[in-house]
Amino acid sequence: MNIHSTAIVSRHATLGSNVIIGPYAVIERDTDIGEDCEIRAHAVVKRFTTIGSDNTVHEGVVLGGEPQDVGYEDCVSYLRIGSNNRIREGVTIHRGTQPESVTTVGSGCFIMANAHVAHNCHVGDGAIIANNVALAGQVDIEDQAFISGGVVVHQFCRIGRLAMIGGNSKVVQDCLPFVITDGVPGRARGVNIVGLRRAGLKSSEIRNLKAAYQVLLRSGLPLEGALARLTELDDPLVYELIDFVRASTRGFCHEGKAQRAKS
Repeated sequence: MNIHSTAIVSRHATLGSNVIIGPYAVIERDTDIGEDCEIRAHAVVKRFTTIGSDNTVHEGVVLGGEPQDVGYEDCVSYLRIGSNNRIREGVTIHRGTQPESVTTVGSGCFIMANAHVAHNCHVGDGAIIANNVALAGQVDIEDQAFISGGVVVHQFCRIGRLAMIGGNSKVVQDCLPFVITDGVPGRARGVNIVGLRRAGLKSSEIRNLKAAYQVLLRSGLPLEGALARLTELDDPLVYELIDFVRASTRGFCHEGKAQRAKS
């Protein structure tokens, strides 16, 4: 363990083996930092925060801050972060706003400089959140989603697995898994082919997702009719898309009129 002489570490914090705490970092009580983590200069890990192993927390990060919620009253709530994450300079991630509630970040994520993850968000494994992204409260980011720089996401929205959100987009509805969403407001722009290939999906799986996209967003069928047609593809990834749509409470991002006219 290597703790810089200027760091402030509560004796009521739990630190795993081989943890490095940099200059002027603050580790509050009731925190748990896993082995092989590095907490760099001026970072703050606040109460009720748990961090897994092999995380790198860069300069000026604040983890577990009190929620930016006008209705928040001081209570015990939590931030839980998995392992092997890179959390870059100036990131803020807040704990839950209701008593015993939780904000979660999975494992293998890359959260870039000055991004904000608000109270009660859930970020899945392998997600990439680029610079200056702002997630409002109760946002759900599924595994391996890619959120480009400057994106703002309305509270209660969901971003599906292996989705890609274009830079500076305004997200006010759910963003479909496997799909590129872009614009102000966000609109579906096609299947995230490059991302799917990088994730190791087979050509046949990508073809089925492209066919599903055509049926769901371009066929003109009523939603239930389109979903029924999708089941005919009999593909696990298409079933995942169907389940995502059926679980939506805010609706999901469709194609814009201009995008459809060019198709």
